[in-house]
Amino acid sequence: MTTSNPGALAARVDAVVGDQAGDWDVTGRIPEPLIRELAADGLLCAQVPTGYGGLGLSSLDTGELAAHVGSRCSSLRSLMTSQGMVAWTVQRLATARQRDAFLPKLARGELAAAAFSEPDAGSDLSAMATRIETDGDSVVVTGRKVWSTGAVYADTLLVFGKFEDGAAAVLVPATTAGVTVEPVERPTGCRAAGHANIRLDSVRLPADTVLGGAAQSLSLLVTSALAYGRISVAWGCVGILRACLRSVAEHARTRTQFGKTLAQHQLVARHLTEILVAEQTATRACEHASRCWDSNSPDMAPAVVLAKYIGSRQATRATQRAVQVLASAGAHDGHPVARAYRDAKLMEIIEGSSEICQLILADHVVAAG
Repeated sequence: MTTSNPGALAARVDAVVGDQAGDWDVTGRIPEPLIRELAADGLLCAQVPTGYGGLGLSSLDTGELAAHVGSRCSSLRSLMTSQGMVAWTVQRLATARQRDAFLPKLARGELAAAAFSEPDAGSDLSAMATRIETDGDSVVVTGRKVWSTGAVYADTLLVFGKFEDGAAAVLVPATTAGVTVEPVERPTGCRAAGHANIRLDSVRLPADTVLGGAAQSLSLLVTSALAYGRISVAWGCVGILRACLRSVAEHARTRTQFGKTLAQHQLVARHLTEILVAEQTATRACEHASRCWDSNSPDMAPAVVLAKYIGSRQATRATQRAVQVLASAGAHDGHPVARAYRDAKLMEIIEGSSEICQLILADHVVAAG
């Protein structure tokens, strides 16, 4: 598939997902051939420039695609986020030769996952203990990573760690000796997204797998990757909200109680209104952030954090309302609303918790003051 038409891309996703997302949620697995189909079409990191074989979508178009995927299957959208984070980090931090070598692979079928968090380093990534050490013309990577989305499926792991007098990100083939990928069993949300813990026991790699080839600022490394992840998660939350709107609208139109449809009961109508308001609020925040991204606006960083904060909080609260409206009809594993309820809460934690977002936004207020 070579098209970059957003409508055609959405239709391609629909054809692959079909009505299978509920089953994937229950089994905790998306069939790998389907993931690789979408990866080969460039859909998992659609923002990669065409010069590297990607689709070259804008942030706005990539976001709308992520929202559409998220409305169908948040686990699949999570894989888009992970793959996109890796591709964006390579695009931003790699040497020209590394970009030429790695980006076409990521844009056309190779699966990748980013490994940030550690047992004792979550929001405080300065506590990261993973080491990347030079040994002749090689580097040796040692450490532990937790909750790496997509790692179960990944061919390549983008591992962040301390390096020389700073930090670095290194591309680690998942089959390298010393790499152990351990799936997270039955996570609360995005159950089929391939979350895993990773052990890196003296993993030896060529020195040229270190992005940029030298130590860099840890904050630069992490911020570059997380910015992409945050805006992708925010758009994914828009998708969660749209899925809830579809489900509650259908149920409220067709379910009758006390002689009239649920939609005609004022208390239910209030829930419908609030879910719509949540979706519209999150959409506007995401559109603003993506326009800032596409125009390289100086407001991009706070706009992205704001979109992630608004999107995840609105999704969490609106999914509670959706469950309330559907009641027992939506309270079983695999149902779109049940999935949305669990997935949305996870969005308030990953790529910077709501509390971390609040701190970042408060700092922005003070700095701009």
